[in-house]
Amino acid sequence: MTESESKRPDTSDMLAAHKLFRVSLASAPALVESAAGDDVRRALVANYYAQLLAFLEVHHDGEEEHLFPLLIERAPGDRETVDRAIEQHHQLVALLGAAKTSAAAWGVKGDSAGPDVVSNLGELEEFLSAHLDQEEETILPLATEHVTVEEWRMLARHSRANSSPGALLGLCLRLLLNIAP
Repeated sequence: MTESESKRPDTSDMLAAHKLFRVSLASAPALVESAAGDDVRRALVANYYAQLLAFLEVHHDGEEEHLFPLLIERAPGDRETVDRAIEQHHQLVALLGAAKTSAAAWGVKGDSAGPDVVSNLGELEEFLSAHLDQEEETILPLATEHVTVEEWRMLARHSRANSSPGALLGLCLRLLLNIAP
């Protein structure tokens, strides 16, 4: 076993991604309201949510491709916990689709579509928040115990390979600097 295989991963990077989703989705009502009557601002905020939702999709795809199979294989006693997280991902697909559709429609149709985007992002935020809590309480400790450092790094590689570098940088900078789009 190599040194990197014997060490356990620091999963705290996942907390940063989760914070990005929580803060951005919780900010939706204020951000949508801030764009009322302003086509340029609405386009900016709609683009921000398009990038955020695309990143959420990539984030979950990475967990499904690189993390959950390892946990199923290596932590068979915790299969129910992993299956619950996978099922939540499946439930999120519909909420994510509705949020993406309404954000895109709001960007085109304007203020009349604002209530729909706020509602759909709010529903996504409510369900996602509970899911992220569960992942942080159960899945991350399992990952620390059963996944190698190199295997954990595959999640970040997956995100970088499947996301626009500018989009990831913009999302992270906005969160770190607490700058609204």
